[in-house]
Amino acid sequence: MADLSKYRNIGIFAHVDAGKTTTTERILKLTGKIHKMGEVHDGAATTDFMEQEQERGITIQSAATTCYWKDHRFNIIDTPGHVDFTIEVYRSLKVLDGGIGVFCGSGGVEPQSETNWRYATESEVARIIYVNKLDRIGADFYRVVNQVEDVLAAKPLVMTLPIGTESEFVGVVDVLTKKAWIWDDSGDPLNYEIKDVPADMVDKVNEYYEKLVETAVEQDDDAMEAYLEGNEPDMATLKRCIRKGTINLDFFPTFCGSSFKNKGVQLVLDGVVDYLPNPTEVKPQEEMDLEGNPTGGKAIVDPSAPLRMLAFKIMDDKYGA
Repeated sequence: MADLSKYRNIGIFAHVDAGKTTTTERILKLTGKIHKMGEVHDGAATTDFMEQEQERGITIQSAATTCYWKDHRFNIIDTPGHVDFTIEVYRSLKVLDGGIGVFCGSGGVEPQSETNWRYATESEVARIIYVNKLDRIGADFYRVVNQVEDVLAAKPLVMTLPIGTESEFVGVVDVLTKKAWIWDDSGDPLNYEIKDVPADMVDKVNEYYEKLVETAVEQDDDAMEAYLEGNEPDMATLKRCIRKGTINLDFFPTFCGSSFKNKGVQLVLDGVVDYLPNPTEVKPQEEMDLEGNPTGGKAIVDPSAPLRMLAFKIMDDKYGA
């Protein structure tokens, strides 16, 4: 029987051109699903398989794929970012337990970002945030974090900080472990080193670590009491508290990187495992009969129960499939 605690049903949402499909492609490469990365601008991205998508370089329909990371199964839906295809995002949210909100490091919170975020909030879908394209001219991680607070009225919980920006962006600092992940210029996502925090970032990292701990322990009375007495919470306690707050939509773990340059994506994947819910941890949907009428019951996720499904998408191609 499937161990549902190892499942993550997630969607990836963004405004058009925030790097959502490129991020999906990097995830598939890192997890071993594909062995050669395709680029959106070449019409070679795995999830943009329609002819129109390849010609235009944008995602038109929601595309589903599966991959594995650290003994967890990710069922991923790559959603469109263009306003004309918003309905695809709305439909996808009905079958998702969690999501990754991708924001452009220079564009910040854009109109479709707001729409997708509102839909996800209405659907009570837990999310982590990924600020992408920090190698771009005009990129500013801290400005985007402030926009998330001001425009989306959401509470970002900063998990990684950028080392450098624009052409000098080389990696990220993991705030939780206080370690720096630094990549070389080869473009290989596996060519990185884990080092001590750069000297000029130590104070900033300590500042964000204190914010992280104070926010996390609010989820647990015992952890809060121990912290107020001067006892630092251990890593397991912090992750448990962050997970609880994320699932409750109290805050949103926030990561940063550059998917195109293959920097920072591994920590996003770890965030999916550590903080987003499995299928048994989300509020069950209303149960419907075959005619689409409510039965009054709840569709509880139970592998031992008879099969119940919700079809969120039906496709018909030239072969009649």
